Amino acid sequence: MLETLSLLACLACPPATPVAAPADAIAVDVELVLAVDISQSMDENEFALQRAGYVAALRHPDFIKAVRSGSTGRIALTYFEWAGTIRDDAVIAWQVIDSSESANAFADKVEARPFRSFRGTSISGALAFGAMLFEATAFEGERSVIDISGDGPNNIGLPVAATRDAALAKGIVINGLPILISPSPTFSHLDRYYADCVIGGPGSFVLPIYAASEFTTAIRRKLILEVSGIADPTMVRIDATAPIDCLQGERDRRFFSDPYFPELDR
Repeated sequence: MLETLSLLACLACPPATPVAAPADAIAVDVELVLAVDISQSMDENEFALQRAGYVAALRHPDFIKAVRSGSTGRIALTYFEWAGTIRDDAVIAWQVIDSSESANAFADKVEARPFRSFRGTSISGALAFGAMLFEATAFEGERSVIDISGDGPNNIGLPVAATRDAALAKGIVINGLPILISPSPTFSHLDRYYADCVIGGPGSFVLPIYAASEFTTAIRRKLILEVSGIADPTMVRIDATAPIDCLQGERDRRFFSDPYFPELDR
């Protein structure tokens, strides 16, 4: 098992010297990490819709066209599922996507994964793990992007903003897909939370999902934007009218469960 805290400890260390790409590295337009929430707050229907949305987006001709339209005509893609921790078998390894055949092969791997869920929501752990996946790859990408989806705030691990900032310092762009189909009555502003506490980097964006019918089109739209690297003037940008507490998830978990963060009251 890959424990969240050990991953976060790596990002808490001083920034390491960037790892040079190997001499025979494959040039790609973007190295893209798909980080998908499978926490128990996601019911089976939501999880199935999310899974189907990624599979359909990866197979769609518009996604393939966006991949082929880049300067190299290919991207590097990896996928993992996360909750309070990231399990050893949660990762689909890096693969070059350069055709409908390679995209369909990757989609097949996503589609074949069994349904599993775990306790907790560690966005910070997911970002730390995603950042680690860029280290010593066989690719040389023009951009490095983490695409993270989720239906709740961070409540396990280091504070998400600190982990986000560590990833941004490495030149990684983070985009968010907050899922608000069944928002918590105590945390209904997940879109603003993602905008203030999770995403970052040049051209980063939040694309909320408010209804089940939006899953497929939203995921496809997000992947196309990430692959193309072109800013969309119609992209949803969240206007936060009040400050967001990036530690609210940790505070709520402490209030309703165990005292994970006694230092928050100091």
